[in-house]
Amino acid sequence: MLKIDHRVAQPLHNVDATRRIEHAAQASLPANTLMQRAGLAVAQLALALAPHARRVWLACGPGNNGGDGLEAAMHLQCWGKSPIVTWLGNAEQAPPDAALAYGRAVEAGVVFADEPPATYDLCVDALLGIGSEIREPEGRMAQWIHAVNDGLGTVLAVDVPTGLQADTGELARLSVKATHTLSLLTLKPGLFTAHGRDAAGTVWLDNLSADTLMPSGQRLTTPTAWLAGPPLNAPRLHASHKGSYGDVAVIGGAAGMTGAALLAASAALHAGAGRVFVGLLDGGSLSVDTLQPELMFRPVDTLNLSAMTVVCGCGGSDDMATLLFKAISTAAGIIIDADALNSIAKSVPLQALLNARGERQAATVLTPHPLEAARLIGCTVIEIQRNRLAAAQQLAQRFNCTVVLKGSGTVVAAPGQVPVINPTGNARLASAGTGDVLAGMVGARLAGGLAPFEAACQAVYEHGLAADQWPDTFPLTAGTLARRIQPIE
Repeated sequence: MLKIDHRVAQPLHNVDATRRIEHAAQASLPANTLMQRAGLAVAQLALALAPHARRVWLACGPGNNGGDGLEAAMHLQCWGKSPIVTWLGNAEQAPPDAALAYGRAVEAGVVFADEPPATYDLCVDALLGIGSEIREPEGRMAQWIHAVNDGLGTVLAVDVPTGLQADTGELARLSVKATHTLSLLTLKPGLFTAHGRDAAGTVWLDNLSADTLMPSGQRLTTPTAWLAGPPLNAPRLHASHKGSYGDVAVIGGAAGMTGAALLAASAALHAGAGRVFVGLLDGGSLSVDTLQPELMFRPVDTLNLSAMTVVCGCGGSDDMATLLFKAISTAAGIIIDADALNSIAKSVPLQALLNARGERQAATVLTPHPLEAARLIGCTVIEIQRNRLAAAQQLAQRFNCTVVLKGSGTVVAAPGQVPVINPTGNARLASAGTGDVLAGMVGARLAGGLAPFEAACQAVYEHGLAADQWPDTFPLTAGTLARRIQPIE
């Protein structure tokens, strides 16, 4: 059993891929073996999470997820605990494995009840598994979900919290909020993006030893996505100079929004770019930043974009559209953010130019938040958030470039790449300017020689990690974040 954190990259599999792995394992094992392994794993983790718990409530649904809970109850009973099971199924209509699990629980002396116990030390949510669709629960299931969420103790969800869609992280209005989730066989993408991180709590994995049934080094199915791990940055060579790490030009900062461009430039500087130039759209209010004199201010029309990585859109305006034609056409590498994305969404010629850039495989990264992504695709934010993986991949295919769809569980996608979900970051980043910081960080990575997809993955991970390591007593602001960014080595 493995506790999931951000120090190791992990493959993620959607429901279809998980079913294929499950069916292959079942074909190689005696009947009921996988459910027995799953129930044992649930019981073992329950005991580890609450070793002194006596009364354990197991809320079990009518399907195989409920069967896993029934198996866990049998083990807890044999280990001297006092499990109480509420079950929405019955032995006559339950799937074969769940019916066998019910018989084993009854034989062990497990207590079954029609209503949740008034008091308990630990709750196991085994109501719905990975195959359930997003629908509002009714009747006793709805009552039990309310009871789970109203309790004060540890809540362990089996596979996914009830109400969470395993593939997407979409959440029903009434759903279980778990403190821990034990994902079985595979890790599911929905646990790590959209509402998944809030609903699942700490995520654990037990692959039920299904990997031992595969030939060494082989996979039954390609991962749906990867959960990002720490980037492996090579240390800088002593025999290097500022030219070794590239030039970044930040174009933005319209009147009243100069700060956005300066945040992106500061982030690019502290993330390791060799030189950082700033072209402001407010008429050149600054000639020097006395706090960061390393930043070099230039009129936009004097910048040699063909030799630079350009970060554009941070604090843009309607003037951004005109500059975008030049930037998209000529920049060696480009990161398109904020108002530049909105300009592209409104301009068919700019979209065509961006597509042409993609066709010649010029380095390009888009960094939309969900609303900007919705404008680019021509849909609603709700539709974007309903399936963030699919939305990021759709944008990447449409513009033939790398896309960073920001939010909880930021998704990085590119044509020909398995998408990556980022595990770092927290709500401290829900603050003005942190997106500008990320754009500058991607610019530094791209200017330093990384491919667009790798540059985006590294920057997103390090951006989130900085927030995770932030002192609790110290407020996170975008300006401070930009100055504290340090590449992982």
